[in-house]
Amino acid sequence: MPSKALQWLSLVGMIWLQSVNGTNSNFPAYSSQLKQLLSMSQVQLNNLAFASDAGKLFGFFSGIAALYLPLWLVLLIGSALGLVGYGLQYLFITNQISSLSYAHIFLLTVLAGNSICWLNTVCYVVSIHNFPSDRQVAVGITTSYQGLSAEVYTVLVDALFSSPAKRAKGYLLLNSILPLLVCVMASPFVRHLNVETSKNMKVGFIVIFFITIATGVYAVVSSLGSLSSRIPPLANAIGTLVFLLAPLAIPVAEKMRDMLLNGEMKVYIEENVGDQVERIESGIKEEDDDRREAQVEVGVKEEIGAMLMLKRVDFWLYFSIYFSGATLGLVYLNNLGQIAESRGSSATSSLVSLSSSFGFFGRLMPSLLDYFLPRSRYLTSTPACVAALMAPMAGAFFLLLNTTNVSLYISTAVIGVCTGAITSISVSTTRELFGTKNFSVNHNVVVANIPIGSFIFGYSAAVLYRREGNGDGKCMGMECYRTTFVVWGSLCLFGTFLALVLYARLRKFYSRT
Repeated sequence: MPSKALQWLSLVGMIWLQSVNGTNSNFPAYSSQLKQLLSMSQVQLNNLAFASDAGKLFGFFSGIAALYLPLWLVLLIGSALGLVGYGLQYLFITNQISSLSYAHIFLLTVLAGNSICWLNTVCYVVSIHNFPSDRQVAVGITTSYQGLSAEVYTVLVDALFSSPAKRAKGYLLLNSILPLLVCVMASPFVRHLNVETSKNMKVGFIVIFFITIATGVYAVVSSLGSLSSRIPPLANAIGTLVFLLAPLAIPVAEKMRDMLLNGEMKVYIEENVGDQVERIESGIKEEDDDRREAQVEVGVKEEIGAMLMLKRVDFWLYFSIYFSGATLGLVYLNNLGQIAESRGSSATSSLVSLSSSFGFFGRLMPSLLDYFLPRSRYLTSTPACVAALMAPMAGAFFLLLNTTNVSLYISTAVIGVCTGAITSISVSTTRELFGTKNFSVNHNVVVANIPIGSFIFGYSAAVLYRREGNGDGKCMGMECYRTTFVVWGSLCLFGTFLALVLYARLRKFYSRT
């Protein structure tokens, strides 16, 4: 039986992995500069944003690999794909290689986008396996840090690449090497542990929630335009790294506790109450095993594979909901640089950091509610929760029709929170509806809707942008995205309706959980 310190250390490793795994989320921060460097049209730029998401179409390979390969090898494969995908692009824009066409850059971006799936798969599988009684909490905490990735990269680029002309190069360089370095550091800890239960971990989770919330607050404060200008970039980078290292305090404290118990109290316990403790622990173990088996029976609707899942009406409803909710939000965030530019705003970096920070809280929110409030007190089902999140998201798209910068910031924050929360909830929803056994493949099939939506929504937005710009490649003014926002808001409302339909279909199942 592994120690709790090792169990907590696996969670810390996943936090580090997810904090650098959102390499596609920082694309809006340098997309405009990349467009100029490569002399691309808006449609070509949108196709690159789609290419990053298109890597998820092949995400099921990472799910299959996680079933048969050691997890450390899955991590290294994923980081190697990112190194090649982003690294060659970096060498190209720094004129160290000169043979890359637009088609090559597109394929390299697909490869880099696929690398994210490999790291995600490992984190999801380890969270579900190593924290059987607190799956949603572990998944929510770790995935929330992926929502912080854009902020992490922006802070590091600000500190290391002070010249605005070098920002695109800085993002590509960090995107290529940082995940590889973190994977090498985390691979010894992020692995399956023979954990029978995750009981008596309440204090640790409360501490990790406190650290996580403090990290998010710091990220929000440091991303606000009026305050971020007062914080030196190097000091901001150091502060962010300190917050990312802070979760290490939990496994360190747990290890010290184990050493203290083993060194000073073990003899006393064995001499005085050894036999009684052994009998009590045996009884507790049997009781916990029974309880966990009961949880599995009522917590999972059925255990099915990907092919059978594709034949279920519930899957296609769920797929469509994600498509018109989280995917739509991700497309908006991918186009945030061009949207801000068309409205005359120069605060693209601040907006990207703001969306990243609020996405962080959105991903964390379901775990907070799940851990501190009984399900019956705040939600009847995850589809109902998704419906409650998509309604304000639709309102945010319509609010973008307002010309003020305040509406841009508010809408970006709302879309960031809701997209993050739906992304986090979807992990539990996939497990609940289709089981744990084939989760690594099933969930990668679900998120394959992201590249589909990225292409459809992103391409249509680019065509409308080009039409309003009279074909000159650049559009300025509210009309550039006005029709796009109306369409996106309407689709999000339709997705809300579908979520309510799925809730009605599954009401009996969730009433038993």
